Amino acid sequence: MDKKPNPRRKFLKTAAMTSGISSIGVLPVNSAPSPDSRLVCKLPREVWVAGISQEAVFAGTAEEMIDRIFILMEKVLVNQPDIICLPELFHTANITKNYSLSEKIAISNNVLDKMAAFAKKYHCYLVVAVNTEEKDKVFNSAVLLDRNGINVGEYRKIHLTEDEINNGLTPGPLDPPVFQTDLGKVGIQICFDVLWEDGWKKLKDKGAELVFWPSAYGGGQSLQAKSLQHRYVVATSTRKGSAKLWDITGKEVAKTGFWEKNYYCAPVNLEKAFLHTWPFVKYFDEIKEKYGRKIRITNFHEEEWSVIESLSPDILIADILKEYNLKTYDQHRYDAEMAQNKARNS
Repeated sequence: MDKKPNPRRKFLKTAAMTSGISSIGVLPVNSAPSPDSRLVCKLPREVWVAGISQEAVFAGTAEEMIDRIFILMEKVLVNQPDIICLPELFHTANITKNYSLSEKIAISNNVLDKMAAFAKKYHCYLVVAVNTEEKDKVFNSAVLLDRNGINVGEYRKIHLTEDEINNGLTPGPLDPPVFQTDLGKVGIQICFDVLWEDGWKKLKDKGAELVFWPSAYGGGQSLQAKSLQHRYVVATSTRKGSAKLWDITGKEVAKTGFWEKNYYCAPVNLEKAFLHTWPFVKYFDEIKEKYGRKIRITNFHEEEWSVIESLSPDILIADILKEYNLKTYDQHRYDAEMAQNKARNS
């Protein structure tokens, strides 16, 4: 875990926040937060994550759908998101007009330009799921835009459906990228990828802390299982059904539903560590006595899992792990496996 806390977010001036985004084809934002409202106490690795659902959102054309999605994104701005995830190929989903593959690529390029302007204006990351093209091959992709609207990179869906392949799409590389951001390490999977384990495990092996899943459907327990199995945050954005956010323990943090069917925005705390409770529990009372309310230890008694998290900008969990010689769940398991192999081969 990185001992150096990430820098706090820098936000645009009042004029930039209230000028609207009509220049990129979106209705003006009248309720965008002022800079003063953003000056609140924030944990060093507190990340506000937002996801969009297209549940019951329909349009005739891609252009109309894009406008509707921007309106939903505007509503999320009141929560000052660090990152917003959009559904899989949202611009051509839930619409009546059919487009050729070449038309979809042109629309995707236009979407990326508009989204880049939005990301820069509102100083937030975006996960934008569109079609991309390279060397006459077309992919179902998710592009990560940074706070300045710059393309950080893209993930190309590994596991396409038969229909997607028959319609001219090419599967992406088997090795998914992980992107370093000021939020932490970000990974992406898309929809049908959830049926396979390879991409999710590789993201874990590469140190992903936040994994986004743009999709055509909700995923439910299968996504909750991924967050717990790999101990990273999973955030989804869907064309239908609920979009959700899970913590590293598989705990549901936020979701869309009856009253807020089209977006969620909630914080996750990345300054935490997942441990196997035994034998480290013997230090927990001492840690609590020393750090008091500046930390929180949550025990899962039957599973013998424990999570230690910082509730103070002054406390880094890596320092506590080092101070008390605590091992994360992954390190504990790795060391045990190395000892097993050594004993087995001796």
